[in-house]
Amino acid sequence: MHFVEVAVQNVRGFSPAGRFALKTGYLVLKPPAEMTPLAGLALALLYADGRGGDSSFAASSQKPGKAALTLTGQDSVTYRVLRELGGGGSLHRLNPTTKQPELVTQDTAEANQFLRGQAGLPPRTTFEQLFCLQAAQLPSRRPRGAGRQATTSGLRQGSSPGMHGLHSPSSAGMPALRTQSSPGMAISASGLGGGPMTVMPASDIPAAEAKVRELEKELLFCKEVDNLQFEVDGLNSQVFDLESKLRGTDGLKAKVREAEAAWTAEPTPESLGLPQDIVARAERYSRTLARRDDALARLNSEREVAEEEAKRLPDVEPLVRSRNFWLGVGGGVACFIASFFFTTWGRYVALLDIPAFGFAAMVALRYVDELQYKDKLGRRGEMFAVREKKILEEFEAEAAPVRRALEVFDVDTPKEIAPRLQRREQLGSEVAQLRAQLVTLEKHPEFVEAAEQLPVLRQQIELLNAKIAEKGSFVRDVREVERELSRLKESIALARNPQLAAMGMPAGTEGTGMEPLEDPSPMLIGLASDLLATDMHTVMGSLRERCVQYFSALTERRYVGVEWDKEGRAMVVGASGRRMPVGELPPREVDLFFLSLRLTVVEKVSIRVKLPLIVEDALVGVDEARLPLLGRMLKHLGSLTQVLHVTPSAGFAQVSDGTVNL
Repeated sequence: MHFVEVAVQNVRGFSPAGRFALKTGYLVLKPPAEMTPLAGLALALLYADGRGGDSSFAASSQKPGKAALTLTGQDSVTYRVLRELGGGGSLHRLNPTTKQPELVTQDTAEANQFLRGQAGLPPRTTFEQLFCLQAAQLPSRRPRGAGRQATTSGLRQGSSPGMHGLHSPSSAGMPALRTQSSPGMAISASGLGGGPMTVMPASDIPAAEAKVRELEKELLFCKEVDNLQFEVDGLNSQVFDLESKLRGTDGLKAKVREAEAAWTAEPTPESLGLPQDIVARAERYSRTLARRDDALARLNSEREVAEEEAKRLPDVEPLVRSRNFWLGVGGGVACFIASFFFTTWGRYVALLDIPAFGFAAMVALRYVDELQYKDKLGRRGEMFAVREKKILEEFEAEAAPVRRALEVFDVDTPKEIAPRLQRREQLGSEVAQLRAQLVTLEKHPEFVEAAEQLPVLRQQIELLNAKIAEKGSFVRDVREVERELSRLKESIALARNPQLAAMGMPAGTEGTGMEPLEDPSPMLIGLASDLLATDMHTVMGSLRERCVQYFSALTERRYVGVEWDKEGRAMVVGASGRRMPVGELPPREVDLFFLSLRLTVVEKVSIRVKLPLIVEDALVGVDEARLPLLGRMLKHLGSLTQVLHVTPSAGFAQVSDGTVNL
């Protein structure tokens, strides 16, 4: 997850109106005249309680302030939260297909639940205490003895990172949430949630005790809701695992789509205006060319023979010039005429005209035969032309597509056509193989079981969320109620023992002298183990080496080791080998240990869960000599997750990946 853009209008600490793009890496945000409350504004937008407390971020009460935060969730979907400070708001989601925003909900509780269930936003306490680094969180800024007992018992071991459901927001970054208190109570709240709290003696003990009973009932109610939420988180974790298992085929599906797109985009013979069998034509082109040449060679040979035979044939003498024809005709006519001059047997002379005319007819028939033969030889030339045309037409019908393919593919020989069209066949084979792999994966028993279980788990989550909704849209965090109950009991103890109040000491600290600072380890390690869904012992093992490196570098090698007990309380080992609790160190060194542990937790958590780190005036008061080192540390964290550092210091901007003027 990372923030993409912040847009504001009439918001305290920002320009009067503006949109600020936030890229990944280590980004330095330069505030205007005053420090920009980026962390508080982000908490107010992402964990709105619908009570209008975010109106305190408005720069002017004359007109309402507006703010919008665009982020990319753990599911790689872009979301945009818009709110009118002190009023309503809406949650939008960017449609990855149309690239247009779509309204998700305008209900505050639904938006909070959606961001946790779908976008992977952690509980408010986790995000505030681990990924919002502010000066008020430093141990030296907290009163001695306040919050001495770490509430690690309330940290659940088993919720999945990024898959939390509806959770009660705390009061950090917004006006403190006040319960109905009786006149006898005197508990003042200031600063950030979990910040400095001054416990005053209760002026009305009976009213305070009545309030204690109310808080105890509220605590039971909150625990009941927390247990329901714990079940939702566990089911969400299972849903996340099943969805991850089902999404295991997404990569293969993407490959199938890419292969199909490449296969579809690959040209086909039909799309190029070529016949389907162009490859076969190209392969037999050489044989077709040889067959044409052989046919033309035989035709030319026959033509030459016919021409030579025609040359050898003498010219046919016309019939009118044939002496034999006229002799036969003349003899027949003479015999016929002579028969008129005889009276008896001499008339039979007329019969001689029959052989005479027959001879003439024979000569005429021979002439006709010679004419026909010569005409036949003349027509053989036309026949050769027709045969040659037919041979060329047949060759052209076979060879024209091949020549067209040569032009289309810009190749020189027909042998180069086949490789150009074989790629489509190869892509088709690849598509078939990928489809077969996808079918095999989707038919795997684990995949089928996950697909069957997912709707059942989602139905169970809906039922549990309905139960949570029945109990109210806003339920305070168990730890917040426990802290208030503890402070209220302490105020009653102070009222009953005025000597402690006069000494300015918390109840139960008689004779102990100055209280050490609070050890930040139990809370931070507990939250980290909750976010990573693992036990505290494993988390401490993964944090130890890196925390020592950070702490040793920031203290100039005065401390060389860090150890935690089973409850998460820290002991530091000095260069001389001396061991001491963290709370007993000088305040500045406790702050440095706190910074070292916070940076270590963010570094280790970011390997599995990407969440933006907001650093806001947390380094005020740190020795200037250590600021360059802290800048390099933040630069390193920027390579793992998004780091947004609100600071006017120019030194940090020099090592950052970019700067934004707010």
